[in-house]
Amino acid sequence: MSVVAEAPGYIQVFSDGSVKRFEPEISTASIEPCNGYRSKDVVIDPLKPIFGRMYLPESGVHQQLPVLVYFHGGGFCIGSTTWLGYHIFLGDLSVASKSIILSVDYRLAPENRLPTSYEDCYSALEWLINNIEFEPWLKRADLSQIFLSGDSAGGNIVHQVAIRAITSEGDFHGRLKGLLPIHPYFGSEKRTELEMANESAGDVEMNDMFWRLSLPQGSNRDYFGCNFENAELSMAEWSQFPAVIVFVAGLDLLKERGVMYAEFLKKKGVKSVRMVEAEGQVHVYHVFHPESEATRLLQKQMSDFINSH
Repeated sequence: MSVVAEAPGYIQVFSDGSVKRFEPEISTASIEPCNGYRSKDVVIDPLKPIFGRMYLPESGVHQQLPVLVYFHGGGFCIGSTTWLGYHIFLGDLSVASKSIILSVDYRLAPENRLPTSYEDCYSALEWLINNIEFEPWLKRADLSQIFLSGDSAGGNIVHQVAIRAITSEGDFHGRLKGLLPIHPYFGSEKRTELEMANESAGDVEMNDMFWRLSLPQGSNRDYFGCNFENAELSMAEWSQFPAVIVFVAGLDLLKERGVMYAEFLKKKGVKSVRMVEAEGQVHVYHVFHPESEATRLLQKQMSDFINSH
């Protein structure tokens, strides 16, 4: 049995279809206050299954708080709410932004290829609405102020979940106030200038591998979930998009894709689109260095966006 795909230290896929994942350092949730917030794990759907981790700041006890739904990255194939970097980053963000955060553990590829992650993460939105009477922490939530965020593949999921919320008959019209994709993972059959550079070969090869593992069988990188230009929305639907702030990193291969995404939304008539670059930073630096100065700045920028919409 041979290894047919590998991201060293994270995942191995074998010729018989089996998958082995290597978890980095993880953190358990704690309902006892820690660094200004509490956290707990919840079951979003026991059958699929979909899980989540909630963060509740200690401050603002007597006020209703906005809700941020966060989708982790990992090329749709790895990642978890339990990873230490995500736990620290999101706990601290809940304090900085004075918001309740729901971090979602969606099903992973290649066992569950796209669009499974989109469906699972949309289910997390439905769970919020359906459980306001049953989940005690949601009694503190202002569900007229919902924000979506995520990094890398999670930033891609933000876009797709927003489209479904806008085009469906669900109970989200007027509730979705903003999107905060961080270093979003998009692609296309056509390469960007940076992707064609010799020094990018290794990163391009790794990105291509994750697309091969996550795209539906028979699809290529012009699949709607990879190439955002292939979304089928009317101009009226694009006009319903909430405010968007796209975060890119200066040293990230995916920076070009993030810039292109922001420009695409503007051309489609999305009313409020901003792009913020973290100069000199690498892809998902906030997960690898959740207590760095750059991460603190990102948390402030996200908090300012949330509190102004």
